[in-house]
Amino acid sequence: MSRSSSTASRADGPNGRSVRAGPGRRRASPREARRAALEALFEADFGLRMAGAVLERRIAEEVEEVPWTGLARAIVAAAVGHREAIDARIEAAAPAYPVVHLARIDRALLRSALGELLHCPTTPTRVAISEWVELARIYSGEPARRLLNGVLGRVAIETAGVERGDEASDRQEARPRRAAHGKEGAA
Repeated sequence: MSRSSSTASRADGPNGRSVRAGPGRRRASPREARRAALEALFEADFGLRMAGAVLERRIAEEVEEVPWTGLARAIVAAAVGHREAIDARIEAAAPAYPVVHLARIDRALLRSALGELLHCPTTPTRVAISEWVELARIYSGEPARRLLNGVLGRVAIETAGVERGDEASDRQEARPRRAAHGKEGAA
């Protein structure tokens, strides 16, 4: 009898582990999406499988539908689809750390983080930076945390500067029109 009541609130997950069901599950968070994306890119860096296939296998192993799959897929797609541009941004922001010489986990952290920062517009910049810096601390340590924080901060500033520059040029283009319009109205 007690077994049936415990199975009502728990289910066996992959590898026979018990997984808590319901809204209080730890695995239903954006951080879990980031972890899944990181793990997929890390495993794919060994060259045996594609990151998308690794992520889909992980999703298929879940006991129930999880809300983080969209974010995880978006991060992996961005990191894989824009890999060359992301690697160039890493090397521009941290020229002393060539991407090919970074530890695999650090490469995966940077690529995942920049994939989300640059190509997932629904995530606020500060949130993305904070979450990825924390994951770097957990998975790699203090030096990687500092590197990731520096690279993400620099890229965020550059990206914001480009966006502000575009807005400023739009405003400058709009001002002469208003001034010309004002003169025409006065004549």
